Amino acid sequence: MKPKTSLKDIAKIVGVSIPLVSYVLSNKGKENRVSEKTAKRIREVAKELNYHPNWNARSLKTNKTRSIGVIVADISNPFFSNLARTIEDEAFSQDYTVIFGSSDEKVEKFNKVLDFLKMRQVDGFIIAAPEGSKDIIADLAKAGIPFVLIDRFFNDLKTNYVTVDNFKASMQATNYLLGKGNKKIGAVLYNSSLHHYKERLQGYVEALKKAGLTVDTELIKRINHRSLKADMKRVVKELVQDVGVDAIYFHTNTLAEEGLTQMLGLDRKILKKVDVVVFDQNSSYNFLEDPIPYLHQPIKEIGQKALRILIEQIQEPTQELQQISFDARLESSSLEP
Repeated sequence: MKPKTSLKDIAKIVGVSIPLVSYVLSNKGKENRVSEKTAKRIREVAKELNYHPNWNARSLKTNKTRSIGVIVADISNPFFSNLARTIEDEAFSQDYTVIFGSSDEKVEKFNKVLDFLKMRQVDGFIIAAPEGSKDIIADLAKAGIPFVLIDRFFNDLKTNYVTVDNFKASMQATNYLLGKGNKKIGAVLYNSSLHHYKERLQGYVEALKKAGLTVDTELIKRINHRSLKADMKRVVKELVQDVGVDAIYFHTNTLAEEGLTQMLGLDRKILKKVDVVVFDQNSSYNFLEDPIPYLHQPIKEIGQKALRILIEQIQEPTQELQQISFDARLESSSLEP
C-alpha cells in the first residue's frame, strides 16, 4: 500500500521548509509572507501528490474541526434551501465543511439537532431559531460558543444576527397595495411570538395608520404551522367571500403558496379581482397567469455575511457582536399601480 503523502514530501520537492508548506495549505501563507509564486507551486505539488491533510491530528492540535453546524427552520423552504447553499459555497471557499439540520419549527427537534452537532464538535453555528428556543440560545451565548442567528433573533438577547428590516419591508409591501387604491387589505401571518413576525405585522399596521385607515382586526388572520391547509382554507374564505377584501398580504412564502392555492380554488380569475403581495419569493409564482409582487430578500448577502461573522468569532472569540439588517425590495414582472 502506497504511503500517504506528507508535508515533508511536498517540502522536499518544492525546496522549502515544512512549516512554510503548512502555512500555505492552512491558508496562512499571506500572513506569514509566503510569496504567491511559492504558494502556487506548493498547491500544485500537493495536488499532484494527492495530498490530504490529517484532520484528526489537526483538530487535536488546534482544537478546531473546521466544520460549522447550520440549523434552519425547514430546508425544503426555498428561502432556507437557497440560504443554505450560499453558506455552503462561502464556507467551502474558506476551507470549512458544513453540516445541516432542520428544526421544522419545533424546539424539541432543534435542541436534539443542536446537541448532535455539539457532539460532532463543530466550531460554531448559524441558526434560524424556532419559537421557544430563547433559553437554549441564551445558554449557547453563556457557554461562549460562537454562533450567528439568521432570519430571526430575540430582541432582548445580545447575539450576532443577520436579517432583513422586516418592519420597513412590510410597510413597503402594504404601501404598494395602498398605492393601487386598495382600502380593505387582509394580512395573513403565522400565529407566532417570534420577533420578525411581530415586526412584519407592525409594518402593516403602521402603513395603514399613516394612510389614515382604521386597523380592522377582522382583516388580520393568524395561521397555525401545524394546521396550515385547514386554517388557510377557512381564512381565505373569510377574507375573500365573507369580508370581501380588496387585497391580501401574505407574510411568508409558505403562507402564500397555500393561500394562492385556496384562492384559485374559489375562483380561477380571483387574482384579477384581489391584489396579492408576498413576503419572500417562491418559484410557484412563475406558473401563475397573473404576476405576484413579492419582497425579495438578499439571500446571498445574508448567507455570506453570516458565515464571515461566524468565522471571525471562531478565530477571535472576544470580538464585538455584529447585528446586521439588510433591506428587502419589492419585485415582480409588473409593479406599476
